[in-house]
Amino acid sequence: MKPFVAVGAILLVILNGLLLVPATVGHTFPIALVAFVIALLLLVFAILSRDSGTSRPAVRVATPAPPPAPIQPPAPVAKQSEAEIVAFFSLLQEKGRLIDFLMEDIARYEDAEVGAAARVIHQGCQQVIKEYFSISAISEAQEGAQVTVPAGYSPDQYRLVGKLTGNPPFTGTLLHKGWKTEFVKLPRIATTERLPSIAPAEVELK
Repeated sequence: MKPFVAVGAILLVILNGLLLVPATVGHTFPIALVAFVIALLLLVFAILSRDSGTSRPAVRVATPAPPPAPIQPPAPVAKQSEAEIVAFFSLLQEKGRLIDFLMEDIARYEDAEVGAAARVIHQGCQQVIKEYFSISAISEAQEGAQVTVPAGYSPDQYRLVGKLTGNPPFTGTLLHKGWKTEFVKLPRIATTERLPSIAPAEVELK
């Protein structure tokens, strides 16, 4: 509260109190006039005080902006799944020499030589497949037999070829029994930024 407001309020209280005293009955008009003038002055001072307070802009202390956060480079993508696939190929190469066979130009070999190599490759790769996959046939029927494809069949397990009419179940000849796997147990590789080698280069020292 401003000091002049407090002083003016006290004067108004005193003047209004004098109006209640019987001895001041003959001076009612001057006392009321003085009270009116004081009230008018308080009103003027209040308006001037408000205007001066609003016209003066508030001083804002500028706070320094925080430094921009440094942009971090994106983390290198871990080639986890790709490394595990390469590791699986490494097993096929180690046990069955599959990569050697596939990368070789076999056109220059006789069929008997290719057949002999295929037997060794088959034995080694079959060992790896049985160790890291649980593989079974989708259809237990013999190829060439009549089978029924039930309603609600999974398109990834049955491929229907030939003339397709109506709604399932469908009956037809089994051309291939198909394969499925119940679990995959690929070798686990630690997170790496570089794919491992399928097979190292072998160097004989003398």
